[in-house]
Amino acid sequence: MQNVRPFPLTGYLRLPEVLYYFPVSKSTWYAGIKASKYPAGVKLSERCTAWHAEAIRELIQQHGVVA
Repeated sequence: MQNVRPFPLTGYLRLPEVLYYFPVSKSTWYAGIKASKYPAGVKLSERCTAWHAEAIRELIQQHGVVA
């Protein structure tokens, strides 16, 4: 049986969580941000970037991804 994480309704997702729900490689993800294909992250601190859960949910719906 597969361990399924519920998608958060609000808040922020760090990169490992984003890639769990939208399964692409890190390099593909960052190339997609550069090409404006994927949403840019929000700098929470100098070394901490996160993405709005709502933006990732919208991206998943647009691409029809099932994690």
